[in-house]
Amino acid sequence: MKPRSFDPLKLDVEAFAREGAAIEGEWPAISLPRLAESAAPESDPAQWPPVTWSAHGELRTPKGGAAQVWMEVSAQAQVSLTCQRCLKPVGEDLAVSRWFRFVKDEDQAAELDMDSDDDVLALARNLNLRELVEDELLLELPVVPRHEACPEPLPHANVEEDEVVEEEEARPNPFAALAALKKGTGGKA
Repeated sequence: MKPRSFDPLKLDVEAFAREGAAIEGEWPAISLPRLAESAAPESDPAQWPPVTWSAHGELRTPKGGAAQVWMEVSAQAQVSLTCQRCLKPVGEDLAVSRWFRFVKDEDQAAELDMDSDDDVLALARNLNLRELVEDELLLELPVVPRHEACPEPLPHANVEEDEVVEEEEARPNPFAALAALKKGTGGKA
């Protein structure tokens, strides 16, 4: 019997897990619009390497319990973000691998998700795996992207600030004059 083929954009997760099926593939980065929006202005997400992904389903039956629907989702992507130090593009490698438990409805998912370390989702008739992969990759984006060492020296914050510091250093310290008065030298240091 030929194994059933599964559409990642309309995945029947329960059947996928029941068969212990696995699928994998690649999507152009531009097909994940929210991820593409994170790109540095100089970067074209259409030129990024494709996002590679895989999914594996399984049924788990705990002792004395009903069968549980589980799916492992893994994905890798390379994106170009804006370095928050030098404002130039910085390449970031993203990788996720996560197991999800699927339950019958949103209420049960919310209840179990609060009490468990597992990621719990409501079982939908057709799951869009691309959206789930995109969500997970977005969660992997660095909060503050930056180079280990910026490719160009950083411009000095403000030249005027340096001039102000030099002027302050040239002025006599008012407390030094006060100390001199206290010592009785008449204000001369």
